[in-house]
Amino acid sequence: MRALTIGAFDGIHLGHRELFSNVKAIATAQGLTPAVLTFDPHPARIVAPERAPKLITTIDERRQLIHSLGIAEVHVVPFTPTLSLLTPEQFVRQILLDQLHAKAVIVGANFRFGHQQAGHIDTLSTLGAALDFTIHAAPVLSYRGRKVSSTVIRQAISSGNLSLANRLLGRPYALSGTVVSGHGIGAKQTVPTLNLNTPAELLPAHGVYISGTRDLDSDRSWNSITNVGVRPTFAGDSVAIETFLLDPFDGQTPTKIKVQFLRHVREERKFPSPEALKAQILTDVRRAQTYFRRTSQLKPC
Repeated sequence: MRALTIGAFDGIHLGHRELFSNVKAIATAQGLTPAVLTFDPHPARIVAPERAPKLITTIDERRQLIHSLGIAEVHVVPFTPTLSLLTPEQFVRQILLDQLHAKAVIVGANFRFGHQQAGHIDTLSTLGAALDFTIHAAPVLSYRGRKVSSTVIRQAISSGNLSLANRLLGRPYALSGTVVSGHGIGAKQTVPTLNLNTPAELLPAHGVYISGTRDLDSDRSWNSITNVGVRPTFAGDSVAIETFLLDPFDGQTPTKIKVQFLRHVREERKFPSPEALKAQILTDVRRAQTYFRRTSQLKPC
């Protein structure tokens, strides 16, 4: 039997963390297994693809983050057109009870479910009384008067406001992926960088960011500075994510890295020459070094 919460949970932000804490507390009190039900793809991809958001986290990242917060089970249900047509009662009977054996359901006060989002917290309460499971409503979390939501965080990331995004996430926003060969321009004309290829859908606004970089195959980590953009000084036409390590680099070049975005430095812009760009990069580096000294920022882990 499970204490279960339900949602897309994109980003795993402070509001989600509070909800998971409630799930764990109720599970402990009632002798249940703390569990999460989430969906892949995001429900909007099926019911309103034209409004589907670019996701903050991949399904694998969501699963890992949820487990790291003490949730024993993460159930990923494929969201299909057939599932989208279930009435609220059908969803409860077929998914929550028959498949997942939920005895306690914990959701946000604004939770909606079922075909055309016809179900809400009162619907769940009525079904719970009839079908023998308890309902617990959690209030929507606010941070300094601002609602904590995946939508607000996406807007902050897209506009380059990583300071706000990171506060609402409760951790630095990060991109993970493989290190790929660049165009060789940086090593020859400016500074050498690690070029990240990531499956992530949502990227920060084009610009330069103070960052932290970790080798996913070892315990190596570095303070760094990262540029997201099209390299206009070199007439680039595709988005690149290029990271310059501030710390000494020893050993083999990493093959898989995670880049944490800590603070926006400046917008990307075109420079009159590679030399001018290199001079600006060195200025950016000094600013990042000052940031790490002032904040005593730990290397990413």
